Amino acid sequence: MNINWDCKVLSSIVPVIENLECLSIDDKMLETESKKLINYNFTFQSNSKLITNVDNFIRKSMLINSLNFAFTDFDSSTKYALNDEGVIFSDSEAMVYQIDSAISRGVPILDGYFMRDITEKKFHELFSANIPMPLAAEKVNVLHEIGDVLVKNYSGDWINFINDGPRKLYADGEGLIDRLIGSFTRFDDFSILDKNKIYFLKLAQLAFWGIHRELSNSKQFHIEDLENMTAFADYIVPVALEHLKITNYKPDLKKKIINGELIERDSREEIEIRAATIYVTAKMTEIINKHRPENQDIYIPHLDFKFWSEYHSDEKPHHLTKTIMY
Repeated sequence: MNINWDCKVLSSIVPVIENLECLSIDDKMLETESKKLINYNFTFQSNSKLITNVDNFIRKSMLINSLNFAFTDFDSSTKYALNDEGVIFSDSEAMVYQIDSAISRGVPILDGYFMRDITEKKFHELFSANIPMPLAAEKVNVLHEIGDVLVKNYSGDWINFINDGPRKLYADGEGLIDRLIGSFTRFDDFSILDKNKIYFLKLAQLAFWGIHRELSNSKQFHIEDLENMTAFADYIVPVALEHLKITNYKPDLKKKIINGELIERDSREEIEIRAATIYVTAKMTEIINKHRPENQDIYIPHLDFKFWSEYHSDEKPHHLTKTIMY
């Protein structure tokens, strides 16, 4: 599988990677850590056989990724978590658990009309854990925006949006991501640095990867251009890359992260952290695939998921940025 370095996201980060100021990338460690994963089993446990309602699975995936941001309290650095009979769910997993719980109780949370009209009071009834849901008001606003667009243009249903174009991420403005970021501003994840527009598109990509991952084997949903998909640049994968000494933060940035200081949205520090995540994971995937049989090639999200699953419950400090994009 050849990575498309000319795709929307990867091509946009080039000016950032060529002019890093707040961190550095150790190419030797990047190659060393990549080679350690040549024989790693990147397969994941698919739940596709347990999915009884494909349309509802797609609706839920789009809802999850509409709300999939900010699960750490910005004052205490405490992660949003809940305990169900001794099983701890933290971060986005806690939110997914609560969405599933709402669905099981008959709450029409997947419906665009419900999203459009939800109150903050109802939101807090659905999402309550060890701490109040971080950026709850912003999450309610996102639901209102999503619901409003779905109701006006797609009869309140994500399925109508999905079926309105080809199963490609990008297709001359008609691809899934093309249309998603064009219709829903909450998914249009980019920053401007030195007059360059840098695309990240974390939640847009993650939404369609999650659906593809679970449904592609059953041929119910298959994305045709996965070579255009990158890592989902958030808080967690940067922790892994820094822990592995692939990325090295300059002292000022390192101090801010350790002390839990806010990193401003669209600042050079934040943009460099996210761009480095996308670049490093792409290079690592390229190296890994170079040494694996062709039928065992991986996509960048496979590597992203390995790092995220190993570090998302870790207590290592990560950068904190107030944003609805991740």
